[in-house]
Amino acid sequence: MTNNATRNTIHLLSREIIGAAIEVHKEIGPSALESVYELCLCEEFRLRGIGFEKQKPIPLRYKHIAISKSLRCDIVVENLIICELKTVEHILPVHEAQIISYLRLSGLPKGLILNFNSARMANGIKAYVGHSFAQLSDL
Repeated sequence: MTNNATRNTIHLLSREIIGAAIEVHKEIGPSALESVYELCLCEEFRLRGIGFEKQKPIPLRYKHIAISKSLRCDIVVENLIICELKTVEHILPVHEAQIISYLRLSGLPKGLILNFNSARMANGIKAYVGHSFAQLSDL
């Protein structure tokens, strides 16, 4: 996580991510595969000059021991916000548990579930904050 991140930075970046997701949803609609949305969303981030990493590994630790296996986030934006893309009828508790685990393991301040299988993209977005969010200043 970058040292100069603030809650306001996170808020503004979240709005940019949501705007990009809405644009992709307008172009593609709600019926494509998750992998298609991932490619298109990454292209939209490129067009908007938003930094991201696709399929970013999150190292696993067990009792302070590094485990050889890692988890993979769909997209991490500006090393601040995890974006988990879904194409499901409803966001389920298992999806929420997934992003909460990613936030805990990564130490990143915010996560977004972006469910592209929604009639309106705005209805397919759920935001989550990690423990590190509370440590950020408001400015």
